[in-house]
Amino acid sequence: MRSFFCALSRNRSGMAGFILLVVLLLLALFGPWLGLMPPTKSNLLMRMQPPTWSGLFSPGPHPFGTDELGRDVLSRIIYGSRITLTIAFIAVVLGGMVGVLFGIVAGYRGGMVDRLLMRVVDIQLALPLMLLALLIVAAFGPSIQNLILVLALTSWIRYARIIRGQVLSLREQEFILSAHAIGASGWRIMWRHILPNVLTPALVVATLELARLIIMDAALSFLGLGVQPPNPSWGRMLADGRVYISSAWWIVTFPGLAILFTVLSVNLLGDWLRDYFDPKLRTQR
Repeated sequence: MRSFFCALSRNRSGMAGFILLVVLLLLALFGPWLGLMPPTKSNLLMRMQPPTWSGLFSPGPHPFGTDELGRDVLSRIIYGSRITLTIAFIAVVLGGMVGVLFGIVAGYRGGMVDRLLMRVVDIQLALPLMLLALLIVAAFGPSIQNLILVLALTSWIRYARIIRGQVLSLREQEFILSAHAIGASGWRIMWRHILPNVLTPALVVATLELARLIIMDAALSFLGLGVQPPNPSWGRMLADGRVYISSAWWIVTFPGLAILFTVLSVNLLGDWLRDYFDPKLRTQR
């Protein structure tokens, strides 16, 4: 663990992504204790108030301004981060569980099982993921639960392809052949010997998938198929504020920046993790 953080500290982009992501997570976790206004509280007398700052480090009552209903934009961004990140994290975990399972079984069993499972992956890859998500959400209705399932459904295929490739090389290793020789069952080999060795690439995929799912969550919410009002959502904030962009730029600018910095931090950290766990690059460090 110490060597991990030492290596991270030597990489500026990876460290910047890590610090930014930690800050965002802390804001999402401890936002309710910051004394912010309730994110759903409206005040039409304060609608579309610009950001107020009495000094560089002295924010006013509405540092990011208010929206068309007089709700505090900063409060909605922080509370919205809890919803957005929770949805993305759960979808990443669910997609990872399914994808890793598919990849391990396909790579280890081979033959007809491999061909059948990979055809399922190929069929889904041939479908536009956003169109698939739109069809599913439109058919079953917009809700947080359906949104999580849709995002997980569009995520598992990337795990499956990468994990399968890892397993194809692992199953020819001596420790796998030795387990075969002593009579270990196929399931025992997959879960006791192969699974621990594919968790690292799965972690890298999960990090990069997290950024993609945050964008997809925002896109679906922007189209009205994600998180529903009055719950705050970054994508929904963009949709509600786009008609006021010329007169109240802050309504869409700050949620857009929240998406930008979150995705940027996750991608920076994910790129560094991919390089860190790459055996070829590790031998060069």
